[in-house]
Amino acid sequence: MAEALFRQAFAKYPDRAIEIRSAGIGALIGHPADDSALKLMADRDLDISDHRGEQLDTTLVQWANLILVMEPHHKRDIEAQYPSARGKVFRLGEWDNLDIPDPYRCGIEAFRQALKIIENGVSSWIIKLTAS
Repeated sequence: MAEALFRQAFAKYPDRAIEIRSAGIGALIGHPADDSALKLMADRDLDISDHRGEQLDTTLVQWANLILVMEPHHKRDIEAQYPSARGKVFRLGEWDNLDIPDPYRCGIEAFRQALKIIENGVSSWIIKLTAS
């Protein structure tokens, strides 16, 4: 969901060369987005049906300039496994001091709550990343 929202937001800044990827530390590799996520994003005219789970790995960590996570333990786990990631891993809800609980297998309402925090986080990061 965050990836699609970032893509949508950065579409307003065509002069910025931004590449956005989504990966997890416990991703279900190759699996599509949850049906609840598909529905909520479709309600926002965003199609994420092509999304497939990808595992974070050394190549992605080295490629990324910024890695956004949902909860503090994700940051700790990534920095422990990939020391080169230190200094570029932040929570998506960093600027509002909010964590985003994983809604997987928790029903549509959990996805709605997570999406609300994700939307706020994306908005906050867009302001920070586009300020010049």
